[in-house]
Amino acid sequence: MVAAALFGGLHAQAQETVPQQDTSTAPKLINLEQALQIALSENASVKVADMEIERTGYARKGTYASLFPKIDGNASYQRTIEKQVMYMDFDMGSIGGGSSSEGDGSASGAESAPATSNNGIEVGRWNTWSAGISASMPLVNAQLWKSLKISDQDVELAVEAARSSRLEMVNQVKQAYFACLLAKEAFEVYKSVYENALENYKLVEMKYNARKASELELTRAKTTLANAVPDVYNAESSVILSLWQLKAVMGVDLDENIDVSEKLGDYANRMLGDMADSASDSLSLENNSTMRQLAIQAEQLANTIKMQQFANIPTLSLSFAYNFNAMTNDFKFSEYRWSPYSYVGLTLQIPIFAGGQRHNAIRQAKVQAAELDVQRADTERQLRISIRQNLNQMETAMKSYGASLTALESAEKAYNITAKSYEVGSSTLTDLNDAQLAYTQSQLAVSQAIYDFVIAKSSLESTIGADFIDGEGNVQLNNTYDNE
Repeated sequence: MVAAALFGGLHAQAQETVPQQDTSTAPKLINLEQALQIALSENASVKVADMEIERTGYARKGTYASLFPKIDGNASYQRTIEKQVMYMDFDMGSIGGGSSSEGDGSASGAESAPATSNNGIEVGRWNTWSAGISASMPLVNAQLWKSLKISDQDVELAVEAARSSRLEMVNQVKQAYFACLLAKEAFEVYKSVYENALENYKLVEMKYNARKASELELTRAKTTLANAVPDVYNAESSVILSLWQLKAVMGVDLDENIDVSEKLGDYANRMLGDMADSASDSLSLENNSTMRQLAIQAEQLANTIKMQQFANIPTLSLSFAYNFNAMTNDFKFSEYRWSPYSYVGLTLQIPIFAGGQRHNAIRQAKVQAAELDVQRADTERQLRISIRQNLNQMETAMKSYGASLTALESAEKAYNITAKSYEVGSSTLTDLNDAQLAYTQSQLAVSQAIYDFVIAKSSLESTIGADFIDGEGNVQLNNTYDNE
């Protein structure tokens, strides 16, 4: 029969649709906490953020090195191409001593006119060698000291940025994990719809063979069964795609055989308690990562203003040098006479005038601080809107969940009654299909309500930034996530 062939083809197709469990390659089941722990060690953004902390740490050490003496060695060689010529004016009479006649009255009591040597004297030698060390260090430099404080805050800002990356990663993993749970719930629902359609088809076929059902009813049963197959395929594809997305945000290989171990229903019992804990009066932006970063940046700008002001303060530095020099006309190194030269000194530098550069730098930093204040106020306003939005979504999801549960109970009861009625012939196939559709929609609505709640809760937790903070409000990046 054509009907039997169609039934066989659809049944075989459905058997291929439903994944068969292979115990030899069973996936590794993970819960949400395990997924987060894996992501904390494998996620790319977390690794980059940790490297940024390391980089700023090295930068801070480089800034602190300015406090220590700077010691350099030096060596040089110069070959004279043309020696410098020196000309001197001198008194010929003073060179000759008393050679002039004392009886010469014309010269008595008169100053001798200066004489000029027309022959220059070459100065220096052809080869000049020099070697030594020099050292310097700041003694009083207020601007440098303030820059050290700014370097410390750079590290603090990098740590907070790393925490922000972790918070964003946690939110992404949660959303991907819950998407997997929703996809699997939908797959189970559509698989159940197919199984019910298959049972109904068998029932209609039996009635048709017994001349108790029309060919129209059989055709409708075939159509319902055929329409159920693509939904199962699409649901299965959604499960696969959601698992790939979860693996991607976790930072693991896409071919790794893992699966989620929980169900959305496991989170339904926590919804009421989570809603009570998320009362708007108890929520604060104190641990929000964006606000903490803006606060650190505000402190940096305040220190930058002071640092620019300190540029007007005199600085004092210490310097030392010790050198050996040798000047020769040949390259007989063993016969060189090395002459030492050394000094130690203090240098006081007093800023007097720089064309307004320092004054304008101060005003520029003050404008940046004012800009940051405006940005902080706007960011806080937007974050508080986000908190209220998440709370509203959680409340709406709670109400939807309650209504969906009621609808599900009614739809399930109506479907069971309609199925029994159809078996005894008091209901039509259309009534049965309508009841099946209502039951399916109710099942999906319950799962969707739970999903909407946990997604809104995850966004709320990311906004308030409660993770990776110890009891004293300090950032603890090395702590693994504890799923409460």
